[in-house]
Amino acid sequence: MNKEELQMLGFEIVAYSGEARSILIKLLSELRQGNFDNVDESLKEADESLKLAHNSQTQVLADEAAGSNLDIGFIFIHGQDHLMTSLLLRDLVQDFLELYKNKYQK
Repeated sequence: MNKEELQMLGFEIVAYSGEARSILIKLLSELRQGNFDNVDESLKEADESLKLAHNSQTQVLADEAAGSNLDIGFIFIHGQDHLMTSLLLRDLVQDFLELYKNKYQK
């Protein structure tokens, strides 16, 4: 994998994980207001974007595991950062979902 291919995968990771983050932030805002109408659909969309980001990441991991010497640049590292924080946000939104359900469904 050359540097340009690695950069493109970094951009993919940023784009997909950023999309998931946006969906999750919007969902969290709706949960705060007691709106649970789109929970399943939003989580499914976010999970699909996270899966696509993870697939891009896996391509790089597989290349490295196969012995490729990768020239990892800032774009890929930035993508990794986006993915990590979006995955964390996904877990937190699940917890907030339970908290807000308890608050609004008493």
